[in-house]
Amino acid sequence: METNYIQQIQEAAQWIQQRLQGNAPQLGLILGSGLGDMAAQVENSTIIPYDQIPHFPVSTVEGHAGQFVIGTLEGKSVIVMQGRFHYYEGYSMRKVVFPIYVMKQLGIHTLVITNAAGGMNRGFQAGDLMLISDHLNLTGDNPLIGFNHSELGLRFPDMSEAYSRSYRELAKQIADDMRNEGKSIRLQEGVYSGITGPSYLPPAELTMLARLGGDAVGMSTVGEVVAARHAGLKVLGISCITDMAIGEELEPLTHEQVVAVANKTKPMFIELVRRFVAQVTN
Repeated sequence: METNYIQQIQEAAQWIQQRLQGNAPQLGLILGSGLGDMAAQVENSTIIPYDQIPHFPVSTVEGHAGQFVIGTLEGKSVIVMQGRFHYYEGYSMRKVVFPIYVMKQLGIHTLVITNAAGGMNRGFQAGDLMLISDHLNLTGDNPLIGFNHSELGLRFPDMSEAYSRSYRELAKQIADDMRNEGKSIRLQEGVYSGITGPSYLPPAELTMLARLGGDAVGMSTVGEVVAARHAGLKVLGISCITDMAIGEELEPLTHEQVVAVANKTKPMFIELVRRFVAQVTN
């Protein structure tokens, strides 16, 4: 990675630090389509629009507010990305993952990544949440291509446990606790297939991805997780299954439908994430 990329990361982090008055975040959250309201749970918050931060890209997708919300959640210092960047918006993969390295510079050690995804597993239904156990990177790109700067991470980062097993076990225990309290949370676990978008996939491609082992499909996350692991962060990934993307039974889909279903899952999603933040230890 070029020297100016490192410099841009440092300058963006320093600019944000000056506005935090020394309160370094411990945990980062990336909120996907329709899930941005989670940011309202952050207390004593400082809001920083992306377009004010040096070298930062800007969110262009409906349902992505395009700002950092920095403050306290369940007694822990957090930095929340209310809106992310996508490869299909025309950004390079390096630019897509730029905020990951900035958040690492600010002090986070844990990253919770969320997204809206189509369900390819016939055991799923719209409205389920899925813990990501692994992913298929089908974007044809990788944010680590090019010169590697040792300040960011190893040249060849290990991906054998891209999504923390202990974090997933904690999330499953939390979901069990919620069900025991009478809450109707449906928490699945599976493999996320990351594609470029922005077009939704045709039936033949969905059938192919399911045969490759994918349980859900979406247009984000995989590059972010590669960068997070490169930076030494532990990751929890959660997909909101907003529609069923089974090739032989595919029906027309709009982004508005995706956001609407994500909105319906918000109460259970917010409670799961809040409890995870409260209980997680690095």
